Order: sequence, then C-alpha cells, then structure tokens
Amino acid sequence: MSGNAVRVQAIQTITNRQPMPTKPPATLDSLWASDVFTLNKMKESLPKEIFKSLKKTIETSSELDVSIADVVALAMKDWALSKGALYYAHVFYPLTNATAEKHDGFISVQSDGSVISEFSGKVLVQGEPDGSSFPNGGIRSTFEARGYTAWDVTSPAFIMTTDNGATLCIPTVFVSWTGEALDKKTPLLRANAAMNKAAHRVLSLLGHTGIAPVNSSCGAEQEYFLVDANFVSSRPDLLLTGRTLFGASPAKGQQFDDHYFGAIPERVQVFMQDVEEQLYRLGIPAKTRHNEVAPGQFEIAPFFESANVATDHQQLLMTVLKNTAKKHGLVCLLHEKPFKGINGSGKHVNWSVGNATQGNLLDPGSTPHSNSQFLLFCGAVIRGVHKFGPLLRAAIATASNDHRLGANEAPPAIMSVYLGTQLDNVFEQISKGEITGSLNAGIMDLGIKTLPTFSKDAGDRNRTSPFAFTGNRFEFRAVGSGQSVAGPLVAMNTMLADSLNWVADELESELGKGADLDTAILTVLKAVIDKHGAVVFGGNGYSPEWHKMAVEERGLRNLRTAADALPVLKEKEIEALFDGLGVLSPVELASRFDIYAEQYILAIEVEAKLVISMAKTGIYPAAVKYLADLSSTISSLQSNGVELGNESLLRISTTLNTMMATVDKLSTVLGQHDFASIEEHMQFCAQTIRPLMDEVRLYADTLETEVADELWPFPTYQEMLFIK
Repeated sequence: MSGNAVRVQAIQTITNRQPMPTKPPATLDSLWASDVFTLNKMKESLPKEIFKSLKKTIETSSELDVSIADVVALAMKDWALSKGALYYAHVFYPLTNATAEKHDGFISVQSDGSVISEFSGKVLVQGEPDGSSFPNGGIRSTFEARGYTAWDVTSPAFIMTTDNGATLCIPTVFVSWTGEALDKKTPLLRANAAMNKAAHRVLSLLGHTGIAPVNSSCGAEQEYFLVDANFVSSRPDLLLTGRTLFGASPAKGQQFDDHYFGAIPERVQVFMQDVEEQLYRLGIPAKTRHNEVAPGQFEIAPFFESANVATDHQQLLMTVLKNTAKKHGLVCLLHEKPFKGINGSGKHVNWSVGNATQGNLLDPGSTPHSNSQFLLFCGAVIRGVHKFGPLLRAAIATASNDHRLGANEAPPAIMSVYLGTQLDNVFEQISKGEITGSLNAGIMDLGIKTLPTFSKDAGDRNRTSPFAFTGNRFEFRAVGSGQSVAGPLVAMNTMLADSLNWVADELESELGKGADLDTAILTVLKAVIDKHGAVVFGGNGYSPEWHKMAVEERGLRNLRTAADALPVLKEKEIEALFDGLGVLSPVELASRFDIYAEQYILAIEVEAKLVISMAKTGIYPAAVKYLADLSSTISSLQSNGVELGNESLLRISTTLNTMMATVDKLSTVLGQHDFASIEEHMQFCAQTIRPLMDEVRLYADTLETEVADELWPFPTYQEMLFIK
C-alpha cells in the first residue's frame, strides 16, 4: 500500500470512528484513593502501636523501625489480594526519566506441591533488580550486576489496574551494591533532608520552638499533545522520537489563538475523564484541565503535594496519560516540541517549602515588608538562583528541551528570578537599608454594578521568566514536559539548603556582634540583594537587550543548549555543593553527567538516522515519482501545442538534489567518532549534526508544498493536528 493510501485509510478510519462508550462518572468520594494503601487503611489493618510507629516515620521523617515490616507486609498483602492483585512490584525511577517495575508473584510453593500467598517484611523492605543494565555512568560494570531497591515508606503503596489484572506497586529507592544512588528518588529525599535541617537553623534563630519537619512541595502542570494513533503508525519519527522530523506548516496553526481554553473536543473530554478517574483512584489530586495554545495540545494540573509524593505521582500521571490514550485510539506525545512552528510542551514546576507549625514559608502575607521570615526564605531563593542558576539550567537540559527554551512558549536559557511589582519594591527598599512598607495590591473595579469588585494580586505574571514568584511559591517554567520533576526539585532543594545555611551563618555572626534580631535580619537581607540582586529581572526575557545585559552587565550565563549546560555538573562548585550537603557524592554526580551526556548524543544520533531513512525511502521516491509524472504531462501537453514552462520541474529537481546532497553530508558526519571527550562529542552533535538535520528538513518541507498531495507518503501537520 502506498504512503498516500495509508494516509487516506487513516483519515477514513478516524472520521468513521464510533464514539467510545461512556458511563456516568462515579462520585469523588467513592473514587478517591480507593487503590492506595493510605494511612486510614493502615490504621484499620495494623495493630495500634505498629500504626503509630509507621505514622511517626511518615509524618516526621524519623527512623523506620524495620522490625514492624512483617506485620505491615501481611496487612499490605491482604489488602492487595482483596483488590484482585496476584503480583507485587517494587517501583523505582532510574536515570532515564522513565518508571521501572520488577514484578513478583505472591505465590509460594509448599513442600506438598500446594501453593499459598506469601509476602514477607524482608521482601517488602528490599528487592534486587539488576544494577548494571540501567544507566549508571560507570558506577557499575556489566559484570557487576547487583543492585537493590529499598521501601520508601513516605510514599504510599498503590494498586495499578490494567485490563490484564492488578499489581501492588511499592515505591522504592534504587541503589547499587556499593551504595551509590542509581535513581532520582534517593537524591530527592537527601536534598529535602538537607533543606529541612538548614530551615530549622533559620527558624530557630527567629525564635521558633517545637518546629515541625520542613518539607518542599510541588505542583507540576503537565502539557501534552494528542494525535490519533492511525497517523502516528505512519510516522516513523513520531514512533521512535516523539517528534516530527519533517512537516510543512499548515495554512492555519495557532495564530488565531482559538484553541487556547476553547471548548474541549468531545473525544478528548472522554479521554480526560477516563484519565481523571484513574488518577483519583491513585490518590493523585488532578484539579485543572484545559486546551493549551497549540491545536491538539492540552494541560492537566494537580494540587500541591509533598515533593517526594508529587514526584512519584508525576511519573504515574505520565504513565496513565500514555496508557489511557492507547485505549482511546490516541497517542499522547510528551516531547517538548513534537511539531515545528507551534508551541511545545513544558512542565511548570510550582515549588514551595513549609511545615505544620509555621505554614508556607514562602507566603508573604498581606504585608511582606514586615514578614521577616518570608523575606529571609525568599532572599535565600534569590541567592540560590544567582549562585546556582547554571545548575538549574543543567537540571532541565535534554536534547528535546533545547527545541523549546527561548521560544515564545518557554522562558530563555538564562536563569533569572521574577518577583513582581510589590516584592521588587520591598527588596529595593532593603537595598537602601530601610523598609518602610508594601505597595497596596489594589481593588479591581470593572465599572459595572452587576459585576463584583475583588482584590488584585500584588504583582502581574511574567511568562518569559524561568523562575517566577507567583504569590506564595516559585514557578520553575523551564522544565520539559517529558522530564521527571525529581531533578529540578533536587537542584532547588539543594541550592535552598545551601542558602539557608548561609543565612543562618550570617545571622549568627550579626547576633554575635551584639545586633538585635531585626537589625541582623535587615543586614543579611541587604547583603543578599547587594550580592545577588543581579539575578532579579522583571522585564521581557525574550528581548535581545535582556540577553545582552544579562551576560555582559550582570554576569549571568546563557547556556543555550544541553551541550553547553550539562558540563556544569562537572564544575568544582557544584560538586562541593552536593557533596557538602550529602545529596550526591562526587562519584554519583559524575555518573549523572556521563548518563545525561550519553542520552543527549544518542537522542540526536537516532533522530539523524531517521532523517536519513525517511528522506531516502519516503520523500525521495515520492518526489521522483512526481517529477516523472509532471515531466511526462508537460511533454504531452507541449506536443499537443500547449505551451507550459519547465520552471516547476527545475525548482523541484534542484531542491531534491540539494536535499539528497545534504543527506549524504549528514550520513558522513554521523560516522565520525574520534572525539577527544564526551563534551566535544556533544558540541559536535549540537553544532554540526543538528544544523544538517535542519537543512535536510528545510528542503523536504519545501518539497511537501510542491509534490502532489496524492503522492506524499506521511500524514501532514494539517491532518495530525486538526483531524480528531
């Protein structure tokens, strides 16, 4: 079947598709966390003292009493069996942005040949997947295979149900036999512990006692695309890379802004409701859904949760989106830029810190000028972003995110902090050595009696800022849609821990000199803004003027590509930061550079191979066939006295020849592997391979606009984005 015939068949299948059967949604009460082994379920099934011990560990991060594991495992197993589970799985998060699962049955064969269901405390606490087959950056050799999973009691176990059955899933960390972290969860737990310890120092100096554990929280807005599976099966690039390597822009894209917050298509709404029902069963607090800017693009956003649980839930969310899309005949694309020329997808990570006794430590209240606790924590964030902005950039550095950063849908690669009008004014007062007040947020009066008046926010939003204060939290807007949020959270919690320790040191020094607490706080805050205020910027982050000013006048770094950003992980200051706070050892940090650098190179090389293959086996034959048909038609017409020029023939043949010559160049450079370092190899991918891929695409997309539609082999942007 020709490529065009496949396209036509796909369109007919989609347009003749019968609506998916729907059912009335269940009540929220009946759904919520029904597949989660919650504290309430633990309380019902565990002896009182064991429950109290487990609850204390979960809520206060105290040491886990492993002697209770057998009793917990039995209760967990009985609950799972009642939900229809025959298997359990230790779920962990290797350094791939994906989720890994090792499934085992509850089955135990007895001496008489009979079987029983069995699940011991030892099995609950510890598992043993292969420690060398996952990316490890040289920590483990191929012949050194042992690795361990260890139960993370702070993230609840849950049942994952599919059409094939139910499995008890137990969140775990994943470490090597020699103890190094091979996952994203272990450093996150360490970073949160370091931040908690540093926050206690500051809060104690402010006079607080009985301080509850300080935890970071996260609410990650997830953007994604939906494309009909019939189209994706005919696009090798979407199948293997998650983005279109070719595709001419349709006449209509997003320029009318008519998709953003528009009416959700019926097929998509049925999909969303299915997703949300599953999320609610898993205790994931999905709150918001809407159409995003680009056609075919959507967003789902949850409530805030503790960072560790939110990270696990984010991974689950991506899994549910992908699996549910298949049931609905769709494919969920989480690539940062699946379609050239229209908005890509990010994952805005809303981040704050707080505890049960002091509340949200990044809540300014109505009079931030007098809220010294907030100002110190906010100042610590400003210092952290200024000192470790390149680390934040490295934490979101991938081959796919490079397509998005700096475009109209994403902030630039320069890390800066947006505070808003009110806080800008407060910190400007601090820089002058005196705080006199806060600007009034004001009242919104729309001038129509039937409409309500309401209080305005103290500051506007700035969508061009990568790190923006949004009322009672910071929003890290540069994270890619397909990434785990663990990496950014590790970076943010670690840099905050470092800055809070600095704040505590400075406060202790000032108090030791005899200053009163208010004077000491003002002195420390003035030092923050004097030394680190260069990172605060409230203007247009896209403007060339800002890019020039940021680098030349303020000393900020513009790490445009992942090839520029990832080597930050090898810098001595970053190594000292992580090692000093016990978050990542030098060996663990070096392994992450090696893994992420290799993933960057492999991603680009896979794309380049696909560009060559699709150009040679799809686009070239279609263009040659069209040239032959066109040439024959023109000759026939001319022989019958119809004058018709050969300009189209010449234009198409020239474009085709140039494309194939560029394909040959790309094939040649892909064979080069004599690099002095992995950094040099990354730069070669960024500066040589990617431009050649873009050049091939330019010619191919031109041919798409010239070749007869009936011959074009791949589903077009117009079809994929607008036919649902």
